[in-house]
Parts: sequence; C-alpha cells; structure tokens
Amino acid sequence: MVALAEKVYEEALDLPTDDRLKLIDKLLHSTNLPIQMDIDKAWALEVEKRSKQIEEGTAKLIPGEEVFLKIKNRLAQ
Repeated sequence: MVALAEKVYEEALDLPTDDRLKLIDKLLHSTNLPIQMDIDKAWALEVEKRSKQIEEGTAKLIPGEEVFLKIKNRLAQ
C-alpha cells in the first residue's frame, strides 16, 4: 500500500494547483475529521454558551493574573 500511496502522490503533484486543492479537500473529508467550518461552528457555540453564563452570573471567573501564575508555575516544573 505504501508504494501505491507514493505513486498516487507523485501523480497528484503533476496536477494543476486547483485540482490538487480539490483532491486535498476530498481526502480530508474522507477521514471524517472535523473540518475548519465545523471547528469554527463549535467555537462559536462555546462562546455563546460562556457569554450566556457570564451574563447570568453562573460562570466561575478567574482573574487573568491567577491564570498566568498557574501557567508559569506549571511550566517551571
């Protein structure tokens, strides 16, 4: 299979850029991994959720200084 993949790769390099980009897109979709549009949508939903929690007063807010101190301490270990 490695030899076949290498042959396909070599032949794909001969394609015009637009066709290679279309092929890349199709291959990425075939992996069933989240695509950027799905990721952006998920982040937008998360932002909406957190904004609502802040507005309702149900979010646990942590001061930025505390967050950065925790990060600094973790990296120092």
